[in-house]
Amino acid sequence: MSGTLVAGEAVGRAIPLVAGALGASGLAVAALPARIRMRAELRRRWRTWAIAAPVFLGALFLGAGGAFALAAGLGVIAVAEYVRLAGLPRADQAVLTAAAVALPGLAWLAPVAPDPRTAGLLLLAAALPSLLSGDGASGFTRTARTVFGLLWIPLPLTGLVTLGETAVAVGLAVALGDVGAWCGGTALGRRGPLARPLSPLSPNKTWAGVAGAALATGAVLLAVGAYSPALWAAVLAGCVLGDLLESMVKREAGVKDAGAWLPGFGGLLDRIDSLLPALLLAAVVTA
Repeated sequence: MSGTLVAGEAVGRAIPLVAGALGASGLAVAALPARIRMRAELRRRWRTWAIAAPVFLGALFLGAGGAFALAAGLGVIAVAEYVRLAGLPRADQAVLTAAAVALPGLAWLAPVAPDPRTAGLLLLAAALPSLLSGDGASGFTRTARTVFGLLWIPLPLTGLVTLGETAVAVGLAVALGDVGAWCGGTALGRRGPLARPLSPLSPNKTWAGVAGAALATGAVLLAVGAYSPALWAAVLAGCVLGDLLESMVKREAGVKDAGAWLPGFGGLLDRIDSLLPALLLAAVVTA
């Protein structure tokens, strides 16, 4: 059975779940009273989801070629946002942008698992701009931030190509896991032991949110027929750690959001921060 057919079947199983979630949440958001403080923001988020879900599923339905286009598109935009956060020059951005296209492209055209040779080439590529410019003042910092960017954005996004139908399950589980975390934090995170914050990096993220994300991600994986304890753990860890990871980057940069163009979320990195480590960890547990 071809990868395109397998991905198509996974998307077919996911469509009723996505349609039901969008329909139910759309009715709930529309019914919110005007006095609810987050009403306008929730409506903006719903509209963004209504556009993003068909794009995500449609690209993966097309198979590896569509997954490559999705991964490369997300990677180029996310890299541009990261470069602004990290304060990297254009030469370092060029390395990250090239990797955002090349790594998913190689995964599509010559699917092989990354090995030490790949890691070595990425390290040299990250250092090359500083080495060629003779940057003795900030070259090490630039290289370290570029390496981090390579590991954080282009490398995980190759999972959209290599994971096949699992990428569909991971994407949906992460998306609804974020919703579950918000619902859990709102309902259970006001007092008691579950109200404790996970980290000072993001005080609003509590153990109640983790509980909500755990329930939501497990339910989604079961609904699409992709549940396994290892994959569930990978997705849940991505939901929890991805948000904290981006919060760490944004706090050092002194900004609230990675961008301002994505209604209800801020920037693309604010939307895919959990997806990136979830894809990376999913690739590890399914290897």
